Amino acid sequence: MSTWDYHNFDNDAAADLGESFRETPNEAALYEALATAAEEEGYLELDEASEALAAAEIVAAILGKPAADFPPGLLPAVAHLDAADSEDLRELAEDAVAAVLKNSELQEKWAESEDYASWQQLQQDLLARLHDEDGEADDDDEA
Repeated sequence: MSTWDYHNFDNDAAADLGESFRETPNEAALYEALATAAEEEGYLELDEASEALAAAEIVAAILGKPAADFPPGLLPAVAHLDAADSEDLRELAEDAVAAVLKNSELQEKWAESEDYASWQQLQQDLLARLHDEDGEADDDDEA
């Protein structure tokens, strides 16, 4: 895998998944990438983990919460999917991100990098965007 940066579309496996989704926007490819990670009981390989994070980013965008660095070319493809039907996909995405953070080659590679803290923060932000169902801050956060 060629890594360009710590963002979730900044490697070849994730970029390929994004391009495939752009060409054929459907939930099946997202389910496949997310389930591969979420249901893995052992160690996640680099490409599987990268694809899972990219798929989770697409799910967050479907829910109306894309990352600031979300590839603009994917936004029209995301618009084809209905967020109202995405609760199972959202939960699977959360599980997949957690699996990548727990036991993956990708996590290990970033742990050896000077950008590890930034990569971890990016994943925590992704989890928050996936978890925050209504998109609004809690009352405690507004004070």
